[in-house]
Amino acid sequence: MKARIKFRKTGVMKFIGHLDVMRYFQKAMRRAEIPIAFTSGYSPHMIMSFAQPLGIGITSDAEYLDIELSEPVAAADAIRQLNSVMVEGIEVVGFVRIADDKKSSGMTIVAAAGYEVTFPKTFRTSDDIIQIPEPWKVRADSFMEQEQIVVWKKTKRSEKEVDIKPMIYDFTVNKSSIYLLLATGSEQNLKPDLVMETYVSYLGLDIEKIPVHYHRLEVYARKDGELVPLEALEI
Repeated sequence: MKARIKFRKTGVMKFIGHLDVMRYFQKAMRRAEIPIAFTSGYSPHMIMSFAQPLGIGITSDAEYLDIELSEPVAAADAIRQLNSVMVEGIEVVGFVRIADDKKSSGMTIVAAAGYEVTFPKTFRTSDDIIQIPEPWKVRADSFMEQEQIVVWKKTKRSEKEVDIKPMIYDFTVNKSSIYLLLATGSEQNLKPDLVMETYVSYLGLDIEKIPVHYHRLEVYARKDGELVPLEALEI
């Protein structure tokens, strides 16, 4: 049996990197007595995979972890047992059964992610935010009406010019936040900080001088041509 865990990552836990979060969940599985399955061989390890690792400094309402179980466990019991051993800043909010095939793994099917971008008054906190300046709202449409939005995008091996406009599915400036829906996953992956750096530069400003906070709202897969949250793909 395979299951998908949805959890929130908030507060100071935003400064904990992906590898440390992975190690933490390995310990949490043991403490919560979740019957997770192990690989075979000389060095067995827990069968788990994260759908889309979160960047350091970003909070989230929708992180996903797929695990394989050695025996069935009730969703309510799993959530209760895991939250009983969670530290402040990590909360399990969902536990659903998923298909056993590899094509259904979160790591494989991720297609997009939604973010809320806010602007704190200082670099010291992300709670006390300012209203979005009116010129930012006015110029949002012209920014997205460009034929191309070309940026220098860094990869592990090189740096190249990329048109990121096709990867921006939604860019909406609200009263106190900006909503981004971006291509995410193995085929196309656009980070919210690159989008905001490009937009702020379009406004003639320097992103380095502006406090910005990114919060992931949801992670999506494609089903029948539509974007659906990963937790909706239960069986």
